[in-house]
Amino acid sequence: MSQKKKTREPEEAKRLGVFVCHCGKNIAATVDVENIAKEVTNLHGVVHATDSHYLCSEPGQKALQDDIKYHRLDGIICACCSPTLHEETFRKAASDVGVNKYEVEIANIREKCSWVHSDRGKATEKAMKIIETKVEKALLNEALIPISVDVNRNAMVVGAGITGIQAALDLANSGYHVYLIEQSPTIGGHMAQLSSTFPTLDCSQCILSPKMSEIAHHDNVELITNAKLTGVTGFVGNFNAKVTKKPKFVIEELCNLCDDCVTVCPVIVPNDFEGGLGPRKAIYLPFPQAVPSAYILDIENCLGIHPLVCSKCRDACEQKAIDYDMKEEIVELNVGAIVIATGYDLYDISKISEYDFGPEVDVIDGLQFERLLSSAGPTGGEILRPSDHKKPETVVFVQCVGSRDPEHHMAYCSKICCTYTGKHALLLKDQEPDTEVYVFYIDIRAAGRGYEEFIDRAQEMGVIYIRGKPSKIFRDGDKTMIWAANTLTGERLEVEADLVVLAPAMIPSFDTKVLSGVTKCSLDEYGFFKEAHVKLKPVESLVQGLFVAGAALSPKDIPECVSQGSAAASKAIALLSKPQLFHDPIVAIVNEQACSGCKVCQSLCPYGAISFDSVKNISVVKEILCQGCGTCASACPSQALTLKNQTDKQISNMIRIALKTEAK
Repeated sequence: MSQKKKTREPEEAKRLGVFVCHCGKNIAATVDVENIAKEVTNLHGVVHATDSHYLCSEPGQKALQDDIKYHRLDGIICACCSPTLHEETFRKAASDVGVNKYEVEIANIREKCSWVHSDRGKATEKAMKIIETKVEKALLNEALIPISVDVNRNAMVVGAGITGIQAALDLANSGYHVYLIEQSPTIGGHMAQLSSTFPTLDCSQCILSPKMSEIAHHDNVELITNAKLTGVTGFVGNFNAKVTKKPKFVIEELCNLCDDCVTVCPVIVPNDFEGGLGPRKAIYLPFPQAVPSAYILDIENCLGIHPLVCSKCRDACEQKAIDYDMKEEIVELNVGAIVIATGYDLYDISKISEYDFGPEVDVIDGLQFERLLSSAGPTGGEILRPSDHKKPETVVFVQCVGSRDPEHHMAYCSKICCTYTGKHALLLKDQEPDTEVYVFYIDIRAAGRGYEEFIDRAQEMGVIYIRGKPSKIFRDGDKTMIWAANTLTGERLEVEADLVVLAPAMIPSFDTKVLSGVTKCSLDEYGFFKEAHVKLKPVESLVQGLFVAGAALSPKDIPECVSQGSAAASKAIALLSKPQLFHDPIVAIVNEQACSGCKVCQSLCPYGAISFDSVKNISVVKEILCQGCGTCASACPSQALTLKNQTDKQISNMIRIALKTEAK
């Protein structure tokens, strides 16, 4: 809610209160909290100071409110933990008793002080400095009023794997119109490639297809496939999204899946959906349950349409569904919230030079093995060697390929590999009990309900687990050789395998970095999207109105992805259901007398919030777009731009206090 701005006479002194939190022992263990509470009363403007064991608790907040009323405070400084955690808590508590929420400052003396020091004297001195700088800032703070804005009720979900599908359905079933954007010709993501899911071994398509069908027929879902999000402008509640849609050269509404076009197509290429283990034509249906259910022409492998070389598919199509004149489209959509659910890809195994990789050496990855297991796959569900289509007598699975290797590859654990490798080994043993099956592992990480028991089942069926990571995999005649060491026994091993299945690291989807630049959503050190707070805001990004879920954040299994898809949708619903949103008023302002009209700020603003008034020859800030980043203020050569409540005078006063040393 907007707050009534408190007025103050120019000669009236500001009355500040300082509240110092012990945070149990988190702060008090290394900072003398009681002494600081006494000392800060000597600071200019501070009329009251006290300490609290847990300031964020209900009794702590009640005491804060009582002190505000009793001492007639019009500004407060809470010396406690990070503002990420409790800034809004204390702002709400203060505003409930008449203090403008933008006159509440957080002095972070936990993460920035107590947690990084062991010397109590130095930590106490530093904490005092931090509080002093915040007092200086608070003396010049203004009471601000949030900027109100109407909300667009449409939502967008980017990525239509299981996470995006769940998010889109939850939003659509709540009555909101959803644009579901998918860069592939069909929805379903990697889950559509799986033969079954652990630990229950449900048929993947049996549980995914109903949701895909619901998406296809939902009145509130507008599905846009073969498309990418290429631009986002605007602000929370009112985003303008630009979607680039590539042509499919097939009119979906006319295609009746007769297969005549495929029959006459002369081009045969490896099928990406089958991991390259099976063929497809240049015009094809991605898989039988694909949504949208229509063929697509792969222009990269077609003999050519500009100029036209073949045209056999068009000539064979009685429905006249093939249109070679389709062009790339740019669609502009207005939405109030965006959910990013772009999933994962697999680490490029060719980067691991000690492992030969490819069907010709019978070394494949986990997704390729899923397609061999699938009854709809290239071998009809039989496990056959890619090189000669014979049944393997010895199969070796290798875990942590590119994962948990901070020196050369990915430092993190990909989380699901132990369990899906156990699934592969179990299903193989069930199909061919006499096959020798080995699993090389670093250690087993099977966290999840029934997951550890699932691994035990595989071992009970005769799967041999060997603790050790192969040092070399190479082809020797018609066999694939694995050199390794059993780290439990110290024994050197040389295994002859007919088939090797690698479990590569899960990495962010290949376009994640581009999408991060489009949306301004931050990435972590591994290239995954970064949440606003790993515990308290697990599906929110640092950009208001943009939510992130599933494997776009980190490696996750299907239940986690579904849960996070619903979580992101619920956050978006909470936003879209409000009659109005309020934008933070800490935005840039222009001193018209000082502005020289150089337009430096306009070119640097990452949010497009600055325009130019050619009549007055000055820059103009559109407050609703401004995110208060300060880029314009720091770059302005004439110092005409400043941020509300972060003025040059405030910043310089804080620096002066921070650099001040005691006389010796």
